[in-house]
Formats: sequence, C-alpha cells, structure tokens
Amino acid sequence: MQLIPRHDPYLVVRSTGGDTVAVLRGELDLVLVRHLRPELDALVRESDALTVDIRRLTFCDATGLGLLAHCAGRTRQNGARWRLVCDQPWILRLIRLTALDELLRPEPPRPDDAESQPGPPDPLDPRLSEPGVTRPVSWAANPD
Repeated sequence: MQLIPRHDPYLVVRSTGGDTVAVLRGELDLVLVRHLRPELDALVRESDALTVDIRRLTFCDATGLGLLAHCAGRTRQNGARWRLVCDQPWILRLIRLTALDELLRPEPPRPDDAESQPGPPDPLDPRLSEPGVTRPVSWAANPD
C-alpha cells in the first residue's frame, strides 16, 4: 500500500510492511468523524492489518464510537487484522457501557508502539489551553 504524505493534525498514518497504524488526535465527534471517515475507509479497504491508536483523543462521543465500530467490522469483514490501542479509562468505560468491547477489542499499548514513548505535549489537547483547569472530572483516574 502506498500512502501519500499529508499534513493532518487529527490523523497520522504510518505503514511498515503490511501493518498500518492510524493515530487519531483531538475530539472524535461528528465534525471530526466527517473529516476522517473517507481516510479511514480507504485504510480499511487497503490494509492487511490496521491498528487504530486513540490514546491521543481528548473526547469521543457516540458518533466517534460508531466510526470505530464501522472500521472494526469492515476490517474483519475484509479478512484483515484489527487492533484498537487505548489506555484511557474514560474511553474504555464508554466502550464497555455501549457493549462494543467484543467488536472493538481495545487493548493497552505494547512496548513497541511508537506513541507509547513520552513525547512533546499535544498542541490540540484542550487541557493546555484552559487556564486554571488541571484535571476535568471526565478524566478522573477511577473510571467507575
């Protein structure tokens, strides 16, 4: 698969061998889903193994979960391997509450996942632009 380099602050795609990794950033809501769906549909069609890394998401609503479910289902339908990397308790809780855990099968990052290495702060992270807000309630350490 040949990927065309592009500058998108919400989606970073890299491919090694037959594995494709799509890293999503920002708020996965209706607006971003409309922006990302054509790109993710193309990745689903062309990948032998698709990993979607959502550790950099700052928000995800039902529309975002719907996009992830669509991608997981289509990837498996095409006979490709699906992997969803997520370590955020609030997203894991949403997946569990919506009974999408069997379809999405979220898993923690592996040591070889590039995004698992600490890096510079994400400029799209709203926590960096809100003075006085250090930890919103929705990001609490205890998901239940």
